[in-house]
Amino acid sequence: MNKSAHHRPPATVSQFATVDGGNLLAHLSHKGNQLLKQGDVDKAEQAYLEILELETTNSFAWIGLARIARKRGDLTGAEHFYQQCLATAPYNRFALIGLADCYRAGGRLPQALEVWKKCLSLDEKDLSVLTRMADAYRKSRRFEHALEMYQRALTLDPQHVYALIGLGYLHYELKDYPKALLRWILADQVQPGHTDLRLLTNLGNCYRKLNQFEIAIPYFQRVLSQDGSNFYGLFGLADSYRGLHQATPSLACWNAILAQQPDNKIVLTRAGDALRQLGRLDEAQTHYQRALDIGPDVYARMGLALIAKHQRRFGQAVGLLEQVMALDPDNSRAPWLASLVSECRQLAANATLKK
Repeated sequence: MNKSAHHRPPATVSQFATVDGGNLLAHLSHKGNQLLKQGDVDKAEQAYLEILELETTNSFAWIGLARIARKRGDLTGAEHFYQQCLATAPYNRFALIGLADCYRAGGRLPQALEVWKKCLSLDEKDLSVLTRMADAYRKSRRFEHALEMYQRALTLDPQHVYALIGLGYLHYELKDYPKALLRWILADQVQPGHTDLRLLTNLGNCYRKLNQFEIAIPYFQRVLSQDGSNFYGLFGLADSYRGLHQATPSLACWNAILAQQPDNKIVLTRAGDALRQLGRLDEAQTHYQRALDIGPDVYARMGLALIAKHQRRFGQAVGLLEQVMALDPDNSRAPWLASLVSECRQLAANATLKK
């Protein structure tokens, strides 16, 4: 909102002096609405201010000014205008929804929830409010309340896409991947002509979590057919091929990500692993070292240790593996690492005896 918008004197309406008040309000309301649709927010703002000169309690004008403020990224201004509307029209649905959305955008979910509760008191079957409340409860980790709201929405409309997607997220966050899949598959089916890239990556990621990589791959391919450089599509596809031990297609995807994000440490390490599995050890070592140049990384050190072992540099391998165990003592691979250290020490001892 322009800095002076809250305090500027209302615009003159003298040019409409011959038009009666009711027709003038209707004319200005239509004008403001059309200008806002066309994206001419300054002229739309002028029209709404002219309305308020004629009628200071005009809900349409206050809501119009609030919409303009939101377009300008001025949440505080938008809240002010919605509250001005609610001061004289306390149950105006558009003002209530708008105010709650401002609170949500500002991260004030408790305040948003209180406003949405008021909306539900007016219409307990309002699906847009039920799903908004469910999402807010989920993001606040109040999962039981979220589940109740999603279920209420789906009772009213079993194919409501936003409720299905939100409930899928709830199950995913609770690590109940099969239930998340059920909701997301249905959400994908009920909008056959629409490609929701986030939904497709969610489905692929669910199957990855269940180690069902063959089923995950087509979802990521669908994402990339719409957006060939989509990070989540490339990462999911690369990791699925990795899970299937298919290093060549996995490496192609990692390289596509590195073309966009050359300093992505995780991807550098994953690409290093693929190169190592393909026997391209010098290139793998370069990738691991690039990752370590960015910051500490136990997996890059593991990769370098495995290369050192393969090249019979057993002492160096032991040193790298011991660094990994010191840096990450709770690593899930700790037993394997300890066994590998013992193996490398034994191989080093045998090599010394042979000399």
